[in-house]
Amino acid sequence: MSLFSFFTKDKKESLNEGLSKTKESFFSKLSKAVIGKSKVDDEVLDNLEEILISSDVGVKTTLKIIERIESRVSRDKYLGTQELNTILKEEIAALLAENNIQDLNDFEIPETQKPYVIVVVGVNGVGKTTTIGKLAYQLKNKGYSVMMGAADTFRAAAVDQLTIWSERVGVPIISQGMGADPASVAFDTVTAAKARNMDVVIIDTAGRLHNKINLMNELSKIRKVIQKVMPEAPHEVLLVLDASTGQNAIEQCRQFTAATDVSALALTKLDGTAKGGVVLGISDEFKIPVKYIGVGEKIDQLQIFNRIEFVDSFFHNS
Repeated sequence: MSLFSFFTKDKKESLNEGLSKTKESFFSKLSKAVIGKSKVDDEVLDNLEEILISSDVGVKTTLKIIERIESRVSRDKYLGTQELNTILKEEIAALLAENNIQDLNDFEIPETQKPYVIVVVGVNGVGKTTTIGKLAYQLKNKGYSVMMGAADTFRAAAVDQLTIWSERVGVPIISQGMGADPASVAFDTVTAAKARNMDVVIIDTAGRLHNKINLMNELSKIRKVIQKVMPEAPHEVLLVLDASTGQNAIEQCRQFTAATDVSALALTKLDGTAKGGVVLGISDEFKIPVKYIGVGEKIDQLQIFNRIEFVDSFFHNS
C-alpha cells in the first residue's frame, strides 16, 4: 500500500488547489531569480533567501534551508539551476522530518479513557469556530461520538456560531450563553460527555482576553475544572492560526505557547493566501505538530497535515 493511499484523488486535488496561490507566487519569483543563470551561485542563493522570507517561511527556518543548499553546492561543486527545485524539495522535506512531527493517516483519536478532551484556543477571526465544526464533522464521519462545549462566552456570536455548527454536523452542544463562566461551561461539557460515554469533546475558548495574564489565568482555570472530572484531561490543546496572516501567525503561536501547553496546531485559510510557507516556519520553530490544515471553505476541506504530502503537493507541477 502506498504511504499516501489514504489521500483520495479529491483530497489531493483540494490540497493542490489550496496551495496554488503560494506556489504561483513562490515559483514565479524563483523563475525570475534564476533567469540567465546556469548554476547555483551566491546571487541565486541570496535571491532564494529573499523569496523564502517573503513567503513567510521565517528567518530562522530560511537560514537553515539556505545553509543546507550551500552545503550541497559546496559538496557537488557544480549544481545547475534546473536542479534547484529538486534540491529545495528534498531539503524542506528533510527539515520537517527532523522536527519529529508525527504524521497522522486519518482523523483518529488516541485510545484513552473516554472522552478524549480537546480544548481549542486562538484569537478571534482565525477560523476557530469553523475549524471546530469541520473537525467534529470529520470525527463523526469516522464513527466517533462527538460533543461540543461553547466556552467562548465573551462573544454572543461565538456561542451562536458554534450552536449552528453543532446543528449542521448533528452533534450535541453544551452552552450557557454569552457572559457565562467559561470554566463552568467546560466543566458541564466534560461531565455530560463522560455521563453519556462520548468519544470526543471539543471545547471552544475565548479568542481574545485583555492581556496574556488574563488569557493564561482563564485557560488555567478551564484546565483545572476539567481535571476535576478527568484528572488526565485535556488530552489536547489545539491552537488555530490563520495562515494568511503570515508572520503574525508565528507571533500568535509564540504568545499562546507562552500562556498554555499547546500540543497541536491547525492552520486555516491556506487556500486564500500566498503565505503558505508559514507552515514550514511554525513547524520548525516551535516543534509543535501541525495536525490540521484548512484548504477551502467546504465542510470537508479540513485535512490532516502530512509533511511529505504537503511538500509533494507544493512542488507538484513546479
